[in-house]
Amino acid sequence: MELKNYIAGEFKESLSGEWLDVEEPATGRKYAKVPLSNAEDVEMAVESARSARGQWGDLSFEERSDWLTRIADGLELRREEIASLESRDTGKPITLARNVDAERSISNFRFFAEMLKNHRGEEFEMSDAMNYVSSKPVGVGALITPWNLPLYLLSWKVAPAIGMGNTVICKPSELTPMTANLLMEVIDEIGLPAGVVNLVHGDGGGAGSRLVGHPGVDLVSFTGGTATGAEVARTAAPQFKKISLELGGKNASIVFGDCDLDATVKGVTRSAFLNQGQVCLCGSRVLVERSIYEDFKHEFVQSVEDLRIGDPASEDTELGAIISRGHLEKVEGYVALSIKEGGVCLTGGPGSSVSMEDRLKGGNWMRPVVVEGLPVDSRCSTEEIFGPMVTIHPFDGEEMAIEIANNTRYGLAGSVWTTDLEKGRRVAENMRTGMVWVNTWLHRDLRTPFGGVKDSGVGREGGKWSLGFFSEPLNVCIKDNSD
Repeated sequence: MELKNYIAGEFKESLSGEWLDVEEPATGRKYAKVPLSNAEDVEMAVESARSARGQWGDLSFEERSDWLTRIADGLELRREEIASLESRDTGKPITLARNVDAERSISNFRFFAEMLKNHRGEEFEMSDAMNYVSSKPVGVGALITPWNLPLYLLSWKVAPAIGMGNTVICKPSELTPMTANLLMEVIDEIGLPAGVVNLVHGDGGGAGSRLVGHPGVDLVSFTGGTATGAEVARTAAPQFKKISLELGGKNASIVFGDCDLDATVKGVTRSAFLNQGQVCLCGSRVLVERSIYEDFKHEFVQSVEDLRIGDPASEDTELGAIISRGHLEKVEGYVALSIKEGGVCLTGGPGSSVSMEDRLKGGNWMRPVVVEGLPVDSRCSTEEIFGPMVTIHPFDGEEMAIEIANNTRYGLAGSVWTTDLEKGRRVAENMRTGMVWVNTWLHRDLRTPFGGVKDSGVGREGGKWSLGFFSEPLNVCIKDNSD
């Protein structure tokens, strides 16, 4: 299958004539080709978006809300296809793709459609004047998304961006392009005005960086690695583009001695290994109060070893394949490094790759790894690994837990597990991070801000924060001089 770009309401072949093979993580087999777009493709997409922005931006919020609902309805009809494509493209279990990726992609459009219906300007009265604040489109947006949650995150950006009157160019990861293509098919089928949503496939150098640096692009919303995010900022900032960067994380799960042990083990296991640990929010550092450390460790390791590794298409699978051979080798490299740094593997370890049979033999398979005994400032304890590997550390008291949790360059998310809710909130508010869950993880209310601090990013998206980022406020002050 050879994918095409989607520009000005048409599926178009890339002008570069170059291709990149798309491989199935679970089998290692090549099953599609994605175009490696060049500067000419990007130029066409930007021209398309700029030509459509005036008419689209002139629509009312209610009219644009109706379009978002129509997109959601189109995705709803293809829910199972979304799940199947996402599972095959990323290697994640079909149940996860169905219950998280497909479900959330649809709900993102419905959520922002509803927000737009209720969106109103603000008024600020003075003694002799009235201020009226309205939201105006920014212009053309570049939306760049990663490979771990392809349509989930693309829909999270497209819906509020076009809802606020912008036109956009999407650049999905070249590793997982299939559901972005499906979204364009839905957009084409419902007849969304040409140029409002465009898609350019390709890699970071050929398409991504050119989009970010193009003078016709007014805003950039990027989700991905911290190193790439730094390059995005370096390119976009001198042109004074609006930038939103959701980057990496090295998140702590803080387990106190008074927690509900069974529920906590289950929750921490999920937070550590969902999507094979390939989620920026995953709790890859497990901090456990010393009074229950041994008991928790035993139950946690058993829980991890009980996770079922297998064919992503199977309903029973809990852990699928790693996204690519290169990423598998990176994670395995960290496992080897953990031993050099003084760690002990409680489960998994060097040589944790899994030998599968039949069609899965060539896939990127790895057992989950839990390491103890590492210094809290070691590389494996502080660097983002982004795979099925976690470190576990004992602590004594709140102050020590907070100190360990804050000792990385990242500040994206975290979780606290305790039956003392006052303590849970107190500890959470002392963590230098963007989001903290108490006695749960990834329990998302779409109205709340999403994003991090330090090297985990710049800005917030979600709810009114998305509407604010994807618009420019205009204040009109009217003085009444009738007296």
